[in-house]
This record gives sequence, structure tokens and C-alpha cells, in this order.
Amino acid sequence: MQTLRGLAISPGIASGPLFFYQAHVLSADRRQVEDPLAEISRLEAALAKARSDLEAIQVKAVQDTGAKEAEIFSAHLLILEDPDLLEGIIREIKEQRHNIEYAWLQATEHYAGMLASLEDEYLAARSADVRDVAQRVLRILAGEEQMSQQIERPSIIVADELTPSDTVTFDRSKVLGFCTAQGGPTSHVAILAKALGIPAVTGLGAWLETLQNSTYVIVDGDLGVVTLEPDMATRESYRFRSEALQRKFEVAFAAARQPAVSVDGKRIEVVANLGSAVEAASALEFGAEGVGLLRTEFLFLDRQDAPGEDVQVEIYRSILQTFGQQPVVIRTLDIGGDKPAHYLDMKPEMNPFLGVRGMRLALQHPGIFQCQLRALLRAGVGYNLKIMFPMVSSLAEVRAVHLHLRQVRDELEAASRDYARQVEIGIMVEVPSAAVMADVIAPQVDFFSIGTNDLSQYTLASDRTNPEVASLADAFDPSVLRLVRLVSQAAHAHGRWVGLCGELAGDPLATPVLLGLAVDELSMNPRAIPYVKQAIRRFSLPQARAIAEQALQLPTAGEVRSYLENVQGRVP
Repeated sequence: MQTLRGLAISPGIASGPLFFYQAHVLSADRRQVEDPLAEISRLEAALAKARSDLEAIQVKAVQDTGAKEAEIFSAHLLILEDPDLLEGIIREIKEQRHNIEYAWLQATEHYAGMLASLEDEYLAARSADVRDVAQRVLRILAGEEQMSQQIERPSIIVADELTPSDTVTFDRSKVLGFCTAQGGPTSHVAILAKALGIPAVTGLGAWLETLQNSTYVIVDGDLGVVTLEPDMATRESYRFRSEALQRKFEVAFAAARQPAVSVDGKRIEVVANLGSAVEAASALEFGAEGVGLLRTEFLFLDRQDAPGEDVQVEIYRSILQTFGQQPVVIRTLDIGGDKPAHYLDMKPEMNPFLGVRGMRLALQHPGIFQCQLRALLRAGVGYNLKIMFPMVSSLAEVRAVHLHLRQVRDELEAASRDYARQVEIGIMVEVPSAAVMADVIAPQVDFFSIGTNDLSQYTLASDRTNPEVASLADAFDPSVLRLVRLVSQAAHAHGRWVGLCGELAGDPLATPVLLGLAVDELSMNPRAIPYVKQAIRRFSLPQARAIAEQALQLPTAGEVRSYLENVQGRVP
């Protein structure tokens, strides 16, 4: 028996025979060509086929992992359209008369190598995406299929490195876990494995190449441990732990469709964060009582132009129909320099998180903004629609929203179009200024929804996409929790309700604090709903208030977590 340690990138326990996956990596010899224009035509045809293939993979990824995770393939599509990359390749073909395979591989390898050399771990990890796209195009030029090996039975997939394409195109029924020599917690494979619910460990080193197929292994995606040929005692220990986790899930899932009611009778609304229409049905299976955040970016990104009003109406209505009379909070377009829409001609920004995004962008493009508002109001007829606006930082922006809404309603009236007249209007509290001014903003809205991911980032000045400082953007930090309390108090003082839709909402460890801070609604990844409902049922309001008060007096996020872990251990 041998135990190896790596990086835990996707939780859970998996055991089974090892399958060493080795993709066929193509190279390209340099040749002189007689007809450069013919090579350019071959490139254009290969890019078109690659684009079509990636769009199909993205659709599958949305269904399997969710729209947010599937945005990975939006980045792949952008590589295919990178003007600097393509102009350089075409220039080389014309001037040097090199064959397209060689010109393409040289250019993409240079690009990938440049990324890999960066000190920023997040950007360096993107080199794998460039190479994934590069190999896809080379395979198309060579007439080869995507995968060179077939998995015959359920196995632990072991590889030097896995591409995002590999991760989502494997037969899910044959994949028990992932082990890779290279990669890290910010890699796209880590994101996809977590979304797929597949235990994974990476950073295990070159020793993986010496392993033989069918070796029995146990993957501990919680601790980052891989055990080779475990003895019976180790197998039994892991089996016991795995069964305990499965029983815990089954107990929580069995009651997932029941209301989340505290010990003393307070009901908390537990709803889902969604990123596309295809996620709606599965959210209901996990016990969602509605939608607390529907991101609409999936309609606007990866397009040549903005979606039309009727197209939007159809999609919004299909989601509202899925939930009947349950509440559905739909957030208007929330994009910025980090996730641009090319038809908006967005200028590059040094710091897109502090630039033109969210409401700032919407107010700069009133035609697109008002088209979305009209579509939402039309789709909401007969349903429990609530509209939410992102990245609001001031009362002036709230007032601007109301002006646009008034204009849109007047247009619909003038055109004799039916529209939802009783729609609650709310804002996301993601910026500290909005939290601090919540008492001033509250009379102008019907609800607040606190986005703790961005609120933590902005409060603690820590870019959550930068692995060097991402851990500092911790929503358990007392400074963030105190802002949650401030917003909750302001909302209730004016008779408004307050929700929370950041990752903190889906962490059962935080549940008693959020209950104690009088948050009315918790919105999360659907898979977390059974556990959070179970946690709500363990506490009374007086208990939760006392826990929240104590947590807010602690000086650090680490001490808050330790305290809450102790609390959870003492409560039946």
C-alpha cells in the first residue's frame, strides 16, 4: 500500500481500478506550400468546424454542470476568434508559405507558453485551455476524432493533465474519479470536476506515468490523498466514511422538498441560483422553493448581436412556467470587461471588477437594457416574477432604474401590450457603499439580495480570481458578516425582505449565523439545498441570534469558522 498526497480540487471519495488516459497529442512538421490561399481556406474551414464542435460541447456542459461552469468553453471560442493570433498565422502562411498545421501549432504554443510563464497562477492555468483548442483544430485538420482511448468499465481516470474537453466528454457513467499529475485548484478541470460531482486530486507529479491500468486506488477528494493498492483495513475505513456521507445525503435529500422551518416555527425560503433554463427542473428535484437568482448572461454572451425581445420573452416564460407560482428572481444583464459581449464594443479595462459593469454598463446601453425590461415584464404575466439589478453602488442608480422602468411601462401601455403590473423590484448588494447606504436605498426598492462573493471581494480588497489573495475574500470574515447585519436591519426597518445569494448561503456552517441575522431567503446551488434546509431545522431563532452575535464579535474569519464548527458539533 502506498499513500500519495496532492491537491484536493473536488470533494468526495471514489475507489476502483485505475485507467491511464493518454490523449494523442499531435505535432506538425514544417512544409512549404505552393498555394497559401488554399491553406488559409483550410484554416477557416477547421475553425468553423471547431467552433461548431465547441458549441455542442458547451450545450452538453450546461446540461451537466450548469451555465456558469460552461462559460469555460466561451473562453475556448474566443481563442478561435483571437484577431492577433489569427492575423499572425495568416501573415506567416502568406509570407513564409508554411503549411497551416505548422503555423497554427507554432503560434498557439507560443501563446500557451507565454501564459504558462506568468506568475499569476490563474492566468498560467489558462495555457491548458489554449493547448486544448490547438489540438482540437489540429485533429480536425488531420481528420482525427477527439478521443484516442475508450473506457471499458467504471474507473479512476489518471492522466498527466486533462483538458476541459476531456473532462466533459468522458462517458460520465464510466468515471469514478480523477487523478492528474499537473493542474491546480484554479484550473478549469477543477471547476468542471466539482460541478460534475466527481472526486478529484491533482498535483500528484510524474510518478503517475509509471502506474499500470487496473491498479486499485482510492481517491480522497476532501484531503487530497490517493491510496494505491490499499489494504483491507484502509478499504473498510474509506467504505465506512463513504457510506456515512451517502447516508447523510439520503437523509437530507429525503426531506429536501419539505419547508425549512426552525425549531421554533420560523420558515426560511430556500431557493436556487440558476444560470440557464436547463437547470430549472433539476433545482426542483433538490427542493428549491423558487429561484433567488437567475443569471441572464447566458442569453447575451457568445453571440454576434444582442438577443431580441421576443426571444427573451420565450426563455424567461419557460423558466417561470417551470416554477408556477413560486417566486423567481431574475437578474438583469451583469457583464463587464472580464466577460465581455463583443457587440457592445466594450473597451479593455485595467481592472474590470472596478470598471463598467452591471448597472453601469446597462445605463450606458439603454436600448439593450430597456429591451430586457420589456421582455421581463411581458414574460411575467401570471407568474411570481421579481426583477433584480446587479452591481448597484448608489441611490442615483436606483433612481435611474425607476426612470427606465417607467418609460418601458409607458411604451407597453401605448402599444396595448399585456405586461406584469405587480412586480417586486430589488437590487443586489455587492458593493460596500450599497450596504452602508441600505437604509437610504430601502424605501426605493422592495427587497435586497446580498451577493457575498463580490461583497467579500470588494470589502476585503481581494480579487477572488487571483489565487495569491483569493483566500482573503472570505465571506466568514466579521467585516462581511457585519455588512450583512447592516443590510438586514435596514431592510426590515422599512418593511422590506432580504435574501442572500452568494456561496455563503449554500454553506450549512453559515446557516445559524444567517438565521440569526434575520435573512429571509437563502439562494444557492441546488445541490446544497437539502443540507441547508436540514441545518435550518436544527436551530431556534434565539439560539441563532446568540450564535450570530458571538460570531460577529470574533476578530478573524478563521476564528468564526472554528467557533461555528464547535457549535455544529454541540447541536443535535
